[in-house]
Amino acid sequence: MLRSKELHKTILSLSIPNIITNITVPLLGMVDTAIVGHINTGNSKIDYIGAIAIGTMIFNFIYWNFGFLRMGTSGFTAQAYGAKDKQEQINILVRGCVIAILAALTLIVLQYPISILCRNVVEDKNNVIDLALQYFFIRIWAAPATLGMYSLKGWFIGMQDSKTPMWISILINILNIVFSLLFVIEFNMKIEGVAYGTVVAQYGGLITTILFWFIKYGNKHYHISIKQAIAWDKMKIFFKVNSDIFLRSLCIIAVTTYFTIASSKMPYPMLAVNTLLMQLFTLFSYFMDGFAYASESLCGKYVGANDKQSLKQIVKAILLWGVVLSLLCVVLYGFFGENILRILTNNENVLNAAKQYMIWVLLIPITGFVAFLYDGILIGMTESKIMRDAIFISTAIFFILYFSLKGLIDNNALWIGFITYLVGRSLLMMMFSWKKIFGNKTLKG
Repeated sequence: MLRSKELHKTILSLSIPNIITNITVPLLGMVDTAIVGHINTGNSKIDYIGAIAIGTMIFNFIYWNFGFLRMGTSGFTAQAYGAKDKQEQINILVRGCVIAILAALTLIVLQYPISILCRNVVEDKNNVIDLALQYFFIRIWAAPATLGMYSLKGWFIGMQDSKTPMWISILINILNIVFSLLFVIEFNMKIEGVAYGTVVAQYGGLITTILFWFIKYGNKHYHISIKQAIAWDKMKIFFKVNSDIFLRSLCIIAVTTYFTIASSKMPYPMLAVNTLLMQLFTLFSYFMDGFAYASESLCGKYVGANDKQSLKQIVKAILLWGVVLSLLCVVLYGFFGENILRILTNNENVLNAAKQYMIWVLLIPITGFVAFLYDGILIGMTESKIMRDAIFISTAIFFILYFSLKGLIDNNALWIGFITYLVGRSLLMMMFSWKKIFGNKTLKG
């Protein structure tokens, strides 16, 4: 039985570093954009900015699909941590890193087919796609470092250590700024310099992460056994959970991507309006994901320890934090939403149009926080099937509602579909997991 004060202190000690880590992630793309926006030779600044946007989009799309490397690793590691199984802790790390390396090598091998696909999908203006692919063909060589850190980050989170990933993320951004500026300004390498800066930053982050691992967990190195780590019975379970997480990610991509596609087909300025409003959703997600990561660590720990009473306490406490933060976000967006949007644009037509749809932004926190938090809870419990089934149904509801209503209320139909999708994920994950968390059965056996 955990004391209330100790419980909330533990949650915050894991959540706050994760929130800081999440906020630093988009800085990589922002830094690259800022640097190319000041290039004064060759193509125009607009072309360089467009090229970075396309290049970043390509990598975001690729790497989003490998998010299971972090999530699956954190859930299994947290359970091994709770069970005090040191051998399995290391097996999971090795297993995740082996899959990450194989996936990265596959991406490097397939870089030219990927580039051809990009040329066919992305509309090219002023040969921006050529610039974007220059960036792509260099940065793709950072794939082993990027995906390797996915597994390592998941492992640290599972080991109840959220501070190490935070420091690594900060370091990567510093390295990215320093080396990108060095290559662009000192060596006049233009967009290639930005790509090389990112590659150096990623490998610098990987090397530092490995050093941190040896400093903090080096005494576990004698447990390393590739043969045990890739044993088929364990790999099969690992792949099963991660395949469910992968399918979940595909559904999220389908909804968010189609949200943009549908917005682009609406009259001006709906694409700009919805893009701005979704930035408020993204801001909210940074905070919720911080608590979701804490849920992965703590729920996995107590499942591994077969401590159902503590698991119930953690779930209730995490949901309480979700209620508090979602209400704070509603108040923040209600009173200062327009001010936040004005930071992003000064276009009065877009801002005036956005005001008509602010009600949907106010509904996002209170309808979406449970979905974010239960993702973390279920990842920690490695109950990926529940996540998969819930999002399959919710995604179907999103498309059914939108196509049923779009002829009547158009943009409102899109937002109704999106809010219902969040509500569906929240309610379904709670319903499907209720007995496992709050029922009388033990967690194991």
